[in-house]
Amino acid sequence: MASLIPGYNYDIFISYRQKDNRHDGWVTKFVDNLKGELEAAFKEDVSVYFDENPNDRLQETHDVDKTLEGKLKCLIFIPVLSQTYCDPNSFAWQYEFLAFNKLALADRYGRDIRLRSGNVASRILPIRIHDLEQEDLKLFEKETGSVLRAMDFVFKTSTGVNRPLKVSEDHPQDNLNKTFYADQINKVASAIKEIIQGMRRESAGVVKEKIEPALKSEEEIRKEEAGIIIKPIRGKVFTKRNVSISIIALSIVIIGFLLFTKLLNPGAQPEKSIAVLPFKNLSNDPEQEYFSEGIVEAIMSYLSKADELKVISGTSTKRYKNSELSLKEIARELGVASILEGSVQKTGNNIRITTQLIEAKTDVHLWSGIYDRNLSDIFAIQSDVAQSVARELRATLTPEEKEQFEKSYTQNTEAYNLYLEGRFHIKNRTYTDYIKSIRCFELAVAEDKDYVLAYAGLADAYFLLAWYNQMSKPEAFAKAREYANMALAIDNDCAEAHTVLGGILTYNDWNWEEARKELKLAVKLNPNFISARSYYTELLDILRENTETRRQIDIVLELDPFFNLMRGLSGMFYYHAGRPEQAIDEYLLVMEVDTTSNQYRPIFDCYANMGETQKAIDALEQHLLRGDSLNKKYAGMLKDKSVRYDLTKAFNLLIRMNMERQNPPAMAIASDYAKIGKKEEALNWLEVAFENRSSSIPRINNNPDFEFLRSEPRFQALLKKMGLTDYQIPK
Repeated sequence: MASLIPGYNYDIFISYRQKDNRHDGWVTKFVDNLKGELEAAFKEDVSVYFDENPNDRLQETHDVDKTLEGKLKCLIFIPVLSQTYCDPNSFAWQYEFLAFNKLALADRYGRDIRLRSGNVASRILPIRIHDLEQEDLKLFEKETGSVLRAMDFVFKTSTGVNRPLKVSEDHPQDNLNKTFYADQINKVASAIKEIIQGMRRESAGVVKEKIEPALKSEEEIRKEEAGIIIKPIRGKVFTKRNVSISIIALSIVIIGFLLFTKLLNPGAQPEKSIAVLPFKNLSNDPEQEYFSEGIVEAIMSYLSKADELKVISGTSTKRYKNSELSLKEIARELGVASILEGSVQKTGNNIRITTQLIEAKTDVHLWSGIYDRNLSDIFAIQSDVAQSVARELRATLTPEEKEQFEKSYTQNTEAYNLYLEGRFHIKNRTYTDYIKSIRCFELAVAEDKDYVLAYAGLADAYFLLAWYNQMSKPEAFAKAREYANMALAIDNDCAEAHTVLGGILTYNDWNWEEARKELKLAVKLNPNFISARSYYTELLDILRENTETRRQIDIVLELDPFFNLMRGLSGMFYYHAGRPEQAIDEYLLVMEVDTTSNQYRPIFDCYANMGETQKAIDALEQHLLRGDSLNKKYAGMLKDKSVRYDLTKAFNLLIRMNMERQNPPAMAIASDYAKIGKKEEALNWLEVAFENRSSSIPRINNNPDFEFLRSEPRFQALLKKMGLTDYQIPK
C-alpha cells in the first residue's frame, strides 16, 4: 500500500521488541486498535508496516539493508518503548530506530514538523508501555536530542505495578496515571493525523519556512516588564503596556487567517451537493422578508430529507445574501457543486417565484422555473422545486423520501403564513422573539388544529426558553414535551418533534438510551437536520463516546460551516477528548467568523491545560477586557506579577470574581476549583449545580477537569443520580 504522500512507501512504521509481544500479543492488539482508530480519523487508507515476527537480536549474516529496504521510508516512526527497547544491541534499536532518525533528519521534510497550531512535533512518535530506567531515558534523549514526549500506555499503582495498559482494565481506578486505553489510542491517531497534515501543508507549499511561535516566552515577558527593549516588528517598537495584547492579537490574526482560509476552502465538492441561497424579496415590503426566508427554508427542508444529497444549512447560506462573490466562489467556500438561487414576489394572494439551479464550476444553468400562482399553490410550488432539483442532481429517492417530498403539512395558507413568521422569530434567539414565535404558532394551530409543524415549533420554542433559563425549567420542559407529543400523534415521522423530545430526554430526564433512540430517529428521518445532529453530538459527548462525537460534529460542520454555535461545540468536544490544541483552532475560527464573539475564556482553559502559562494569562486578559464592568475590574488585577505568572492565582481570581455575582455560576466555579485541584470545594459547587439543575451538569462525566474526582464517592453519587454510572469508560 502506498503512502499518503508521494515518495514514501508507508505512512507508519511500528518498531518493537519481540519479547514485548510474544506472551500476550500486546503490540499486535495495539496495532489493530490503532488501525481502527485511523480508519475513523482519515478519509483515505493509512498504510502501516508491522512485522509480527521481527528479529530480536542482531545477526551478522543477516542482510539488514535488504530486509528493511524501503520500509523505513515512512512518514511516522512509532517505537514501542518498554523496559528492553533502549538496548544498543537490539535489532529494533540499531537498525530501525537509529536508522529512521538518521533518514528523517536528512530527508526533505526533516524529522520535526510544524503543526497547524504552530507547535512542532517529531516524526518519531514514542509509545511508552513501562516507566523507563533513567539510563534508558537518557540514551533515548541523547539520540533524539530532545526531551522524551511519549504517549503513555503505562498502568502504574502505588504498590509498584509497572506494566502495559490493557484494553479493558479490571481496576482502572488504581492506575496512578489516570489514563484509559481508548483515550490513548485516540490521542495517538490524532497526533498522527496532525503530523501528516503538517507534512502535507509543507508539501503543498502552504508553509514556506519554519517560524518561531508568535507568543513570547515567560522569560522574555519578564525582561520586557523589567524595561529591557523588545525587538521591533516591522520597525515598530512596542512598549510594555501594549506588548502582551499586541503579541496575542498578532497571533490571533495570523493563526485565524490561516484557519479561516482553510474553512473557506473545504476541498472536494460532492456532485450531489447544493446550497440554497437566500431568495430576493421583490415585494417592496420589508415586512414580507419572513415569507421569502420561509420559502427557502421549506425548499431546503424537502431537499434535506434525501439521504443522497448534501444540503448546506441556512445558517451558513444566509451570510451570502446580497453578496458580491461569484457563484463559483460561494460554492467553493461552502463545498458544494450546485447553487439554487431565486426571488419571491408576493402581492395580496398572488405570488411569483423564480428559481434557477446552476452548476457552479461551469456556470451552466441546469434548470430554472417561473411560477405565477395563487398563494394557495405555494405548497405544490415548493414541492415541485425540490423534486426538480433532486432530479437534476440525479439523487435517487427512496419511496419513503419521495413520500416526504410530496407531503404537505397544511393546506391552510393563513396557518402557513403564521408558521413562517414564527420560524422567522425563533431564529433570532431572544426572549422577546421566542414569545412572538409562540404566539404565531398558537395562531397557526388555531387555523389548522392538525398542523404538525406548528406544534413542533411550539415544542422548539419552549425547549429553548428552558435551555436559556428564560422560563421556569419544569414548566417550559413540560410544555415542550406536551407539544412534541401532540405533533407526533399527528405525524410520527416529524423529525423536528423527535429532536425536541431527544433534547428533553437528554437535559431534563437524563434518560440516555431513550434520548439516543429519539435523536437517531430524527437524524434518520432528516439526515441534514442540524438541530437533530447537534443534540445527538451533545448526548454522545456526555456518554464519553468521543470517536462518534467527533464524526457527528464534523458532519454538522460540513453541512453548516459558518454556524458558530456548532464550531464552539466542536472546540469543547476537542477539549473533552484531550485535544486542547485543536480546540483552540476552533475557538479562533469562531472569532474569525464573528468578530464580536469572545472565545478567550475557553482558549485560556486550553492553554492552562497545556501548561502554557503566559499564553493562558494573555488570553484571560483578553477575555476579561471584553466582558462586563466586573470582568474589567479583575482584568486590572492581572497586572500584579504574582498573578501574571501563576495559573493557580489566576483561577482563584476568577473564582473570587464569580463569587461577587448576584447569582454565582456554580458550574464555572466548580470547574475552576477543579482545575487547581481543590476537591472539596469543587464537589461542593458541583452539588450546588446539581440542585440547580444546571443544563451542563451531565457534562462532568466527560470533562477532563473533573477526572481527578472520579474516584470520589460524592462524585460517583452525582453520576449515579444522573444515571451515568455505566457510561464512564471512554469510547
